[in-house]
Amino acid sequence: MEIERLLVLEVARVTEQAALAASRLAGMGDKKAVDAAGTEAMRKVLSELPIRGTVVIGEGEMDEAPMLYIGEELGTGGPEVDIAVDPVEGTNITAKGLPNSITVIALSEKGGLLHAPDMYMDKLVVGPPAAGKVNLDFPVEANLQIVADSLDRRVEDLVVVVLDRPRHEKLIHEIRKAGARVKLINEGDVVAAVAVAIRGTGVHALMGSGGAPEGVLAAAALKCLGGGIQGRFLPQSEAERERLRSMGADEKRIYHTQDLAHGHQIVFAATGITDGDILQGVRYFGGGARTHSIVMGYATKVVRFMDSIHLMESGARVNIRV
Repeated sequence: MEIERLLVLEVARVTEQAALAASRLAGMGDKKAVDAAGTEAMRKVLSELPIRGTVVIGEGEMDEAPMLYIGEELGTGGPEVDIAVDPVEGTNITAKGLPNSITVIALSEKGGLLHAPDMYMDKLVVGPPAAGKVNLDFPVEANLQIVADSLDRRVEDLVVVVLDRPRHEKLIHEIRKAGARVKLINEGDVVAAVAVAIRGTGVHALMGSGGAPEGVLAAAALKCLGGGIQGRFLPQSEAERERLRSMGADEKRIYHTQDLAHGHQIVFAATGITDGDILQGVRYFGGGARTHSIVMGYATKVVRFMDSIHLMESGARVNIRV
């Protein structure tokens, strides 16, 4: 548990600072500026941590991203860790000031996170009661019935999160035909996956294809929460198929939570940028700001919701109101 105890509060500082930086540009219409601000702030804090960290999921390859690129090494020295990041999950919705944008990070011991390539992945996410019972190869109706039975309710009581994309038209039809309702989202399937594993959020499953790197980040959180994710790579070109072959991956294989996040020590943190289903966004007051985060560890079995006050100006007064 050395890594978790060392880093559980530090990773919250990473996501908090990225959220604070990105939130200053929320609603300003510039998604590139939003991403750059979050990335720069996250990199600065990561560089100060007592780790020997390597980015395994980041903003892209070295020639595509000036910072937080895959393979970048960060930290001042300490235990070797793998780092998966999304400095701003939902750059478009942040730029538009829409709900459910977050900044997110997962760390594990070296080799503990799958180095997923940047391509599509078909995903099925369920909460703890249905984890291990559903199957990505089952018909949609069958999986929904399993989820409903595990929650002791009817299929008609379920809400399924799906990314609002033309490719999901058939999936959406099948979900509705089975009797469940659909919650369409524009971006942000990591926070949606986390919401599925937390009771009281009003969502019960996530289905459809999205980014494979986001699948690994979701797996890290779901492993801590007891939820389940299943994913299958969906290469769109021969170059992507060759990349899968080069990393020893199989496009026909179903990857489970343990395959995507197989570390024994995993720390996950996310901070809200804009208000969302499980996290409030950054709220500013005179001379400071307030952030809302979720932080969890797999080995320590602790999930924390953190409400933090950041005083940014000398003489600023703490502004605490429930």
